[in-house]
Amino acid sequence: MVDFFKNKRNRRITPDGEPLESDGGGGFGISSPLKIAIPAIIAVIIIFVVLTSSLKIVEAGNRGVLLKFGAVDTSVSLSEGLHLVLPFRDSVVPMEVRTQKIVESTTSASKDLQNVATEVALNYRINPDTVPVLYKEIGLDYSNRVIVPTIQESVKQVTARYNAEELITKRDQVKSEIEEQIEARLTPYNILMDTISITDFQFSDQFVQAVEAKVQAEQRALQAQNELRRIQIEAQQTEARALGEQKANIASAEGQRQANILRAQGESEAVKIIDAQLRNSTEYLNWLQSQRWDGKLPLVTGSGGGGGAGGANNLGAIPFIEIPLGDSRPKSAPSSPPQTNSSTTP
Repeated sequence: MVDFFKNKRNRRITPDGEPLESDGGGGFGISSPLKIAIPAIIAVIIIFVVLTSSLKIVEAGNRGVLLKFGAVDTSVSLSEGLHLVLPFRDSVVPMEVRTQKIVESTTSASKDLQNVATEVALNYRINPDTVPVLYKEIGLDYSNRVIVPTIQESVKQVTARYNAEELITKRDQVKSEIEEQIEARLTPYNILMDTISITDFQFSDQFVQAVEAKVQAEQRALQAQNELRRIQIEAQQTEARALGEQKANIASAEGQRQANILRAQGESEAVKIIDAQLRNSTEYLNWLQSQRWDGKLPLVTGSGGGGGAGGANNLGAIPFIEIPLGDSRPKSAPSSPPQTNSSTTP
């Protein structure tokens, strides 16, 4: 082939089209080094093209789908690293098998016909062993073809089972049911669900206002109950305080009564003792008279007196108190005065 190009370039043609002999030293000849370099360069290019077509690299976090003349080979899933394939026949399509995230918003109706806007975040990944099947059946746009519709339909089905209020109060249960629905729908497509999060629930303004009014009413009712409970406790405290005071007054009255009884009993005993003393001796009576005397005359008392004009002396006079006369002799018990008639005959 090289000789053909060499001869063609060295040949000269006459105006009539006849070839002329080359002089051998013209400027159109090819030097000896170029004769060696050109085939080497062509061979290197061919080898590079062949090697490029034969060696395929699958990046980390991906799996390779092997295509043979465009047909998917479902029997093999190329792992990470360098792979040797047949040039001009085989090609490799990389597909990511790491965990990916998709956030989808959907609008649905609750059981009580309230509009609910739900935002769901889904973490998913492709089954590495079935990447060729997924590529063959769905292709690279599996997210929009399978995952998004699955999220939309699952959220609508689950939210339709609950009232708007229950979607808030039973959030964990709603999330669990949505997870079950999505997992059941994605598994046949060899898409594995890792986690799902309900990032937001939004309701209509009318529903939000109604919920706020209900919460405020419940708070007022709770406040009224607390106030009633406080009043009942205060009433019980007042009743207990009054009962305590009543018991204290009863106890005080009982104590006073017992004191009066004891005082009366003491006085009664004292009277009995005094009466006994009076019965046994008159000295106590004399002492009592001396204690009650105010110091004024007469100092004697009697049962009779003189009735004549001459003023006869009183007979039968008894001293009120016995005044000592300086007699040092021991006293003897006073004798009863002789009984005389207080009246005199003329």
